[in-house]
Amino acid sequence: MRFQLLGPLALADGPDTVVLQPSKPANLLAALLLNANSTVSAGYLQRAVWGEEQPATAKAALQTCVLRLRRLFAKHGVTGTAIEAVPGGYRIVAGPPTLDLLAYRDQVRRATAMDRDPEAELYTLRDALSLWQGALLANVRSAVLHRDEVPRLAEERLRVVERVCDLLLGLGRCGEALVDLWTATRVYPGHERFHEQLIEALYRSGRQSQALAEYRRVKDFLREELGVDPSPSLRRLELSILRGEDLGPVGQAALAAPAPGQAAPVVSASGEAVGSGSASGAVVSRVVRGETVPQPDAEPPGSEPAPASGPDLASAPDPATIPTLVTAPALTSAPAPVAAPAPAPVTVPPGAATGAPSAAGACAPPADAGIGPVPAVPHFTGRAAEAEAMAARLTAPPPTGPADHRALAVVVSGAPGIGKSALAQHVARQVGDAFPAGRLLVRMTRADGEPRTAGEVSAALADALGATGEGRALLILDDVVDADQVRPLLTPGGPPGTGPGLAVVVTSRMGLGGLIATHGGWVQRLTAFTEAESYGLLLAALGAERVEAEPEAAHRLTAVCGHFPAALRILTARLLTRPGLLLADAVDWLGDDPLARLTLTDSPGHSVTGLFDRALDRLDPRLSQAFTHLAQGPPELLADGGPEHEGPVPEAVREQLADAGLLEDGPPGPYRIHGLLRAHVRRTARIRDRRTEKV
Repeated sequence: MRFQLLGPLALADGPDTVVLQPSKPANLLAALLLNANSTVSAGYLQRAVWGEEQPATAKAALQTCVLRLRRLFAKHGVTGTAIEAVPGGYRIVAGPPTLDLLAYRDQVRRATAMDRDPEAELYTLRDALSLWQGALLANVRSAVLHRDEVPRLAEERLRVVERVCDLLLGLGRCGEALVDLWTATRVYPGHERFHEQLIEALYRSGRQSQALAEYRRVKDFLREELGVDPSPSLRRLELSILRGEDLGPVGQAALAAPAPGQAAPVVSASGEAVGSGSASGAVVSRVVRGETVPQPDAEPPGSEPAPASGPDLASAPDPATIPTLVTAPALTSAPAPVAAPAPAPVTVPPGAATGAPSAAGACAPPADAGIGPVPAVPHFTGRAAEAEAMAARLTAPPPTGPADHRALAVVVSGAPGIGKSALAQHVARQVGDAFPAGRLLVRMTRADGEPRTAGEVSAALADALGATGEGRALLILDDVVDADQVRPLLTPGGPPGTGPGLAVVVTSRMGLGGLIATHGGWVQRLTAFTEAESYGLLLAALGAERVEAEPEAAHRLTAVCGHFPAALRILTARLLTRPGLLLADAVDWLGDDPLARLTLTDSPGHSVTGLFDRALDRLDPRLSQAFTHLAQGPPELLADGGPEHEGPVPEAVREQLADAGLLEDGPPGPYRIHGLLRAHVRRTARIRDRRTEKV
């Protein structure tokens, strides 16, 4: 159980969150948590609860509020955290694992110490920002707290957001910085530092006219609303843009970590540290896009996790490469950071205007976003027959026939988290010798869940394949949403730069039968692991010594996970962080509430519930409603006849759900829903019914 202050005041246990309704005890709890581990005087608590004009019975009523909070803690199983009566007032003891505010500050402190590793600092700061869940204390009706505490916390966050943007600019990742800065400048129109960063990012991306238009917009706002001129650094930046000057590389001041307790340095267009901007109010972060080379063992918000043994988690991009979008009211948000690839050189054609920034100081447009080398899959186990068959298919000689014909090689389909991406990547690395021109992983879905267009991918592939060698190449088109998204890439001629011997692997939750019908190819449909494969995953991830010491408990753990690869991968990650935990004890712990505990507490995006939620969000609302009905009802609903009192769910609907990977098997056999997925739908319905709780 943990307390959430960075948003509405709430109690959270895994994915379950109880948002407290406005009340006097909620005011008291917020005041104590904002000063956790310190004695808070009774006088201040009374002002926080009732305001400056307190009733005559405030002292006795304060004791009643404390009693009500203690009962609330007992009701929700809060242990290890108690409200203590101390001389002069009260105190609540908490730590980073139990209070998001302390976890946030701890992350920021750790990031400050990473002054020699900008990538690691960026990753750590984003991890900290992911803890913000909405408008600060939106459900706490205390004028004192909103006057004294909320502005201070908002300022803490603004400094971190500025620092994140400075790091992105310093690392040459202007495209990612723009995602953050467009919204930040609109939420805080008077925050000049955000505007300066936005204008610089636009100019370095070759968008000179937009940069000047943005300068004029902020200049007009400052004069009309505040009666002041833009800052000297903003005016110098405008002059540099008007002259078409090369800004040069961003100065090291942008990458230098601020001293503890100080704001991040503000860097001018020339690279000088010129001070720090400031503002007040809440800013909230949300991970919305990732545009760099994917790395193993991480997961963007829009993709599905994959166990190390073969599911899709292993192929997701590193969260350190995913930008933080600053927005006003809400937020939603992983493994060790990796160095980002250097920006691609910019070639200026003869006769082109010279007013844009040169390659030395520019951020290359993210034309190759979502495309990169095929990463390794750590601890890959299982899928031996499938891997062998895929390897044979991919290494077979190219089909004979017209030069403009190319059949699709392999479609790997199945449920979210079943291991499609990892199997494709593992096989691609096994058959590397057959593809001297290289192997590329192409993300067909952005980190926010939006599909990339075929035109966007085709243009990026032209550049990426142009840099490869001669001979055959292998493409993995990963997480395809529907057949129409890839048909233009598989038409005669294919993407620019590809040869007739190109091999293609498509991974998708959808069956893509229409694509097979029009382009040919071979389908590999994945299901849950066998018991032996699940046990093999535990052996590979945890080590034979630990697993073979408790073989019966290991088998029981795999059964609790339903032999579902994503669940097993998350479980092994948790067990690896607790080497002294007996597997038998883990069985009891996990069995009490598997859905809540199949998540990584320091990376909430890595969870079975999050994986299923993202999959259901992709469905048409009518299909989603039908699936919820099926999952909440008796198994007979999946049969052709259905219960007499409810009638059948049309077979066309069941077929669509099976094609989306949410139902297993099907005609001529019965349809089934995986136990974890069925439990998730039912749990979500229960949580929705008790989303608010009175204190």
